[in-house]
Amino acid sequence: MPTMQLSCAFRFAASHFLTKYHGKCENLHGHNYKIIITIEGPVKEDGMVLDFKIVKEVVKEKVINILDHTHLNDTIENPSAENLSVWIWEKLKNDLPLKKVGVYETEDYYCEYEG
Repeated sequence: MPTMQLSCAFRFAASHFLTKYHGKCENLHGHNYKIIITIEGPVKEDGMVLDFKIVKEVVKEKVINILDHTHLNDTIENPSAENLSVWIWEKLKNDLPLKKVGVYETEDYYCEYEG
């Protein structure tokens, strides 16, 4: 069977400030984040790499329920998009066959992490 990637998008809102940055973002502010979780694996007999429902359940439990409508500095030291993507990877790596984590702070600005 072929190996494929599938991606799921999730959204959450949170506040933060950057502790090691000098400029506007060192002040308290918030974002409506969008994260893209990409997994990779062989297509199984059922025609799927993994059921989207399973991905949704894992990401909701391990990431969204923890971060949504919170102050990220209470959970992640210096919560830049880059540090947030690493934190998300660490939360999901044992439960999903991760390929990459994308974190959008805005529509135009994002980062991707491949573990």
